[in-house]
Amino acid sequence: MLTFIIDALVTVVGVTTPILLAATGELVVEKSGVLNLGIEGMMLIGAVTGFAVALTYGDNMGALAPWLGVLCAALAGAASSMLFAVLVLTLGSNQVATGLALTIFGIGLSSLVGAGYVGAVIPPFDSLFPDSLAGDPLWRVVFGYSPLVYFALIMVFAVGWFLNRTRAGLILRAVGENDISAHSIGYPVIAIRYAAIAFGGALAGIGGSYFSMVITPMWAEQMTAGRGWIALALVVFAAWRPGRVLLGAWLFGGVSVLQLFAQGIGIKVPSELLSSLPYIATIVVLVAISRNPKTLRLNAPVSLGQSFRPQG
Repeated sequence: MLTFIIDALVTVVGVTTPILLAATGELVVEKSGVLNLGIEGMMLIGAVTGFAVALTYGDNMGALAPWLGVLCAALAGAASSMLFAVLVLTLGSNQVATGLALTIFGIGLSSLVGAGYVGAVIPPFDSLFPDSLAGDPLWRVVFGYSPLVYFALIMVFAVGWFLNRTRAGLILRAVGENDISAHSIGYPVIAIRYAAIAFGGALAGIGGSYFSMVITPMWAEQMTAGRGWIALALVVFAAWRPGRVLLGAWLFGGVSVLQLFAQGIGIKVPSELLSSLPYIATIVVLVAISRNPKTLRLNAPVSLGQSFRPQG
């Protein structure tokens, strides 16, 4: 029984990591007053970039190749988010439509670039801890994860500290609450939002690379399978609070693992239904939250989704 529990916990934490990374980045973006629906596209761009770089330099760089792949995935995610930023911040396009276009762009670009990498294998990440800990039947629940898992956890707490304990975080939240007032007292609203969008894109890219470099590790078309949309819903579910993002991610991860273990023990339920459980849970949560719009208004940044044009 203990082995089963440990296996379940390790699996939950593992499958949760890419959603947690993408949701943490999107939380910062939305706190600045911008709604970016292009998470899925940025994750796919990061996934194919990280895989391609790790494969290309795997023979020459060895254990360092995966780290270079993650770095390039972050840069690719940030670069793709800048396309969105230029359109919505500088040119004033609709945020919802532009975000959807970014998702479509990311799906198409990743399919095109990844066509030549199907079936290839890349070197794995080296463990941060000795094998005696990482492979121990008990201690692996703490020490047996990819380095990106620990990075995701650190980022959640770092973002929470930044937003609630620093002057820069206070300014970012002020921009998201009332961009006109923030501009009137001298804060560079557009520049702050550019920075927030780039940060969100970088984390989405790293989250995407987790699919192709850790979970698989191989390239498959549209391998994120809609996890970007779950990350987007998770921000709303968490009421724009980093700690709740972590708890919510583990909740959705638990639903995903329930699907895997149900299939493993032979429960006579159609596999299509089990595979859809995380998405059904997402819909149920969003419907439950939307029944109380007053709560949403109290927690959501006031300027979320609104275009800003500096006057004077």
